[in-house]
Amino acid sequence: MIKPKPLQKGSNIAVLAPSAGLSCVFPHIYQMGIKNLTEMGFNILEYPTTKMSAKDVFENPKARAEDINRAFADDNVHGIISLIGGEDSARILKYLDPEIIQANPKLFMGYSDFTAVSVFLNQLGLVTFNGPSVMAGFAQLHNLSDEYRAYVKAFLHGELVDTILPTFVHFYDGYPDWSDVSTAGQLNPIQKNVGPRFFVGNLADTDKVSGQLFGGCIEVLEMLKGTQFWPAADFWQGKVLFLETSQEKPSLDYVKYWLRNYGVMGVFEQLSGLLVGRARDYNADEKAQLDEVILSVVRDEFECHSLPIVTNLDFGHTDPQVILPLGCDLQIDVKAKQIKLLGSAFNS
Repeated sequence: MIKPKPLQKGSNIAVLAPSAGLSCVFPHIYQMGIKNLTEMGFNILEYPTTKMSAKDVFENPKARAEDINRAFADDNVHGIISLIGGEDSARILKYLDPEIIQANPKLFMGYSDFTAVSVFLNQLGLVTFNGPSVMAGFAQLHNLSDEYRAYVKAFLHGELVDTILPTFVHFYDGYPDWSDVSTAGQLNPIQKNVGPRFFVGNLADTDKVSGQLFGGCIEVLEMLKGTQFWPAADFWQGKVLFLETSQEKPSLDYVKYWLRNYGVMGVFEQLSGLLVGRARDYNADEKAQLDEVILSVVRDEFECHSLPIVTNLDFGHTDPQVILPLGCDLQIDVKAKQIKLLGSAFNS
């Protein structure tokens, strides 16, 4: 896999909209994200889609792709961060230029609907990053812990090597109503994080498994199945798959159906591990039921008893969220109950 160079103080970051164009709908949230990125020492380059109305962004998938192509082609751009998620970034994939993107690897980060773009880049052989976006993540950064802010900065600067995936003490389910300007950058009430849940399985010879990381928002991945952008059948061998649900809070039945589809495709039997992010807006009972659904499908229906499964991890549609580099190697230590990113996500 091709790794990008890390960012540094003074790096130029392109901000653009692969998905929804909400910067003009909630400009106070957008500006808060820009402010926080600037205070981290980055120079922000606002691309045309950040100035377009939500309607124009939706109606012009080609313009969204052209922003991405230009950002990759520009040697003065050192990294790219998605404005926010949405629901239709799959529409832009046919307009992306593989040659330009492959020839100019650089950090590209987002989550949620950004998953479609992440998968596209991953299939080109580029490491890409599932992490906070400008409006959902960076806009709230000053209200998250000092520990988390230090983690994000260290990650983006390429300072984390062979690093254990952090677990933060508290988490937040979403944000107050963005139409209320007075709540810009705030988060919903703080909650205690009970931490990840390890379901070890029947590992015969080892306490540790490792594999290359791949995944994203489970609903968005469903949009790619059966398309030219979906990985080949043998792609999954040895991978560590990560999945997370969106703010739409899909029902447990739908999650079961989607997981069952992976089983039918023969994915689970090829994996080294399965990671599941903390489910947004699920209460404690629903999270326990989600675990039961996952175990029922993977273990009972498809008899993958040796596959390590870890749930309730700090990634996805809640804050704070760790940054997951698709295409990098990750190790699950089932005895120590730790997850480690192996090596660096960057080519320094």
